[in-house]
Amino acid sequence: MDSVFSSVARAPEDPILGVTAAYNNDPSPVKVNLGVGAYRTEEGKPLVLDVVRRAEQQLVNDPSRVKEYIPIVGIADFNKLSAKLILGADSPAIQENRVATIQCLSGTGSLRVGAEFLKKHYNQSVIYIPKPTWGNHPKVFNLAGLSVEYYRYYDPATRGLDFQGLLDDLRAAPSGAIVLLHACAHNPTGVDPTPEQWEQIRQLIRSRSLLPFFDSAYQGFASGSLDTDAQSVRTFVADGGECLIAQSYAKNMGLYGERVGALSIVCKSADVASKVESQVKLVVRPMYSSPPIHGASIVATILKSSDMYNDWTVELKGMADRIISMRHQLFETIKAKGTPGDWSHIIKQIGMFTFTGLNQEQVAFMTKDYHIYMTSDGRISMAGLSSKTVPHLADAIHAAVTRLG
Repeated sequence: MDSVFSSVARAPEDPILGVTAAYNNDPSPVKVNLGVGAYRTEEGKPLVLDVVRRAEQQLVNDPSRVKEYIPIVGIADFNKLSAKLILGADSPAIQENRVATIQCLSGTGSLRVGAEFLKKHYNQSVIYIPKPTWGNHPKVFNLAGLSVEYYRYYDPATRGLDFQGLLDDLRAAPSGAIVLLHACAHNPTGVDPTPEQWEQIRQLIRSRSLLPFFDSAYQGFASGSLDTDAQSVRTFVADGGECLIAQSYAKNMGLYGERVGALSIVCKSADVASKVESQVKLVVRPMYSSPPIHGASIVATILKSSDMYNDWTVELKGMADRIISMRHQLFETIKAKGTPGDWSHIIKQIGMFTFTGLNQEQVAFMTKDYHIYMTSDGRISMAGLSSKTVPHLADAIHAAVTRLG
């Protein structure tokens, strides 16, 4: 019998999720998955933070908790504390009630709700995103009805920032265009502007009346400091200008599958912020009505308690430090092998990912001969490495570079 859907073509596999599928099907005992965008322990296991387990236990033991719907904008405490976390406790924008914060479905959902709001209520529908960027970014904005343009970001020659290209492209953008900025730990390159470069970017964006939209997926996870990783956002908010911020708690609290995030829209006045919030509710209502309770309650519980908050910062720094140590171990091992090329970008880049500079052919060779799985652009997840697997990866890189050039 013919299906009414028989004309539906099979969609291509998601390139990032496809890496994990290929890894799972490989019977080799030496296989390593460096495609996964989630933290792993030294033993290669997923991690649930102790402080998250404690918060969860506290919630489970509270008999007054019910499963009723929460408001469209989410849990009030969660929203207030999320804005404070990214903007700083003493932020004038918060004190003046100029921030509309809405609980959303992790970072992706926050970006999508923000994009839908901009499509409906902003005078420009073009968004400039870095090249390269996270593979989901262009799809999220396109499907919300925005047209996507790119600005130069990564320089393959230096494996660092193409700062001049970035400034030139943003200077050429039409006045009022939206600009997507990674708050820290740029995905996939691990290359971030310096504070001085951020200041130049801010001045250019403000002078051209561009609208910054920050994606903050790694606050605290990049450097180990929540304040340091929020600095780029805070400098933009300190000048009194407007911006949007998508926050995710997937990485920094390990709440990947709980889908916890927030969208904050910083406005010029409290009156504008309250109107903006009323319109964002109209975006959310027909999309998913209201957000889930559990994950956001965990976050609010931790952020509300000074003891739990302090314990979280210690665990968070532990995760960030392990990734930084993997960078140093990999760099030293490659250097000791005398692998051709300058590999210092491994320790200069920051966050979960390293853009190795390996090409597609080299990546395919490492997968086939060494059972090392990564995205075809040469991006590796440092969290997928351990002291035990660093030598194997260094061997594979050495072989790929010396044999294939």
